[in-house]
This record gives sequence, structure tokens and C-alpha cells, in this order.
Amino acid sequence: MLDREFSYYLANQNELLKKFNKRFLVIIGETVVGDYDTYEQALFQSSQKHELGTFLIQECTEGEEAYTQTFHSRVAFG
Repeated sequence: MLDREFSYYLANQNELLKKFNKRFLVIIGETVVGDYDTYEQALFQSSQKHELGTFLIQECTEGEEAYTQTFHSRVAFG
């Protein structure tokens, strides 16, 4: 789901950074249809125009930080 949009972002990240650095991009297919200051703005504005689940919101930043998540747990195995 939204693999095409994410692949587009990854393939074009350097070019997108030049224009949209630190903005939240709304991507449909292989097109940036909006850019916003915050995730909340991107979600609200885009959900008014497009059905949820049909667009990707991606923070445009350098490197992998914006799309890599690390989860930590307090569970200890003994």
C-alpha cells in the first residue's frame, strides 16, 4: 500500500530536498500534490481533497531519519 509513492520519494529524495526541505509532502502516484509546514496540516488539507489511504505524507529531510523507526522495549529475556 502506497509503495509507489514511497518509492518515488526515495528515488527523488535529493531533488525534492532542494525544493521542499523540512516540509511535509503529500504524494499521490509519482506526483507531489501538496507541501505543508506540519504533518497535521498535510493530513487535514489532503483529507479534504482526497480519500484517506490514497496519498502518502512524507517528511522531506536528508537521510533516512524521517522514514526509519526504531522501537525499544523494556522486556528482558532471561
